[in-house]
Amino acid sequence: MTDVIIVGGGPAGLSAGLFTAKNGLETTVFDTDKTWMHKAHLYNYLGIESEDGTQFMDDSREQAESFGVERVQGEQVTAVETSGDGGFTVRTEDGENEYEADYVVFATGTNRGLAEELGCATTEDGTVDVDIDMETSVDDAYATGATARAEKWQAIISAGDGAAAALDILSKEKGERFHDFDVPDDAE
Repeated sequence: MTDVIIVGGGPAGLSAGLFTAKNGLETTVFDTDKTWMHKAHLYNYLGIESEDGTQFMDDSREQAESFGVERVQGEQVTAVETSGDGGFTVRTEDGENEYEADYVVFATGTNRGLAEELGCATTEDGTVDVDIDMETSVDDAYATGATARAEKWQAIISAGDGAAAALDILSKEKGERFHDFDVPDDAE
């Protein structure tokens, strides 16, 4: 069993994974590499003057893995269900692999089917309904980026949504509001 399973390896999913893994939670990201970033070039991402979207994804994956994210590349998640003892069971395409986690984050772009099948409420525009911390109507299930935002499909917004979900998960785990704030002395 892992602490956090993230379905989707784009900016939202990797951002959520980076924050949770960096702060001690065992984190698995399922990444089918179908992100829109392969069609993008970044000029408007804070801190990046100009970078190809595919290169950005390679850099992001490397950074997330350096903090301990386990990435499952190419294994398609086909079902997410609540488990009897709390948490979630995640099944993949072959139907034989099952994974357990305390938290699940949907970072699945405009594919909202898994969240809907779990019972997450949706809005009038068809997005998954979330609170300010990106939590859905299902406790401990989160939706980020385009999964929860209609027509606001932008990498830096998605990454921020992933960070918000991660900080809420970390706050629940630590029993108080958690802030991930590094200082120069933390740098290696």
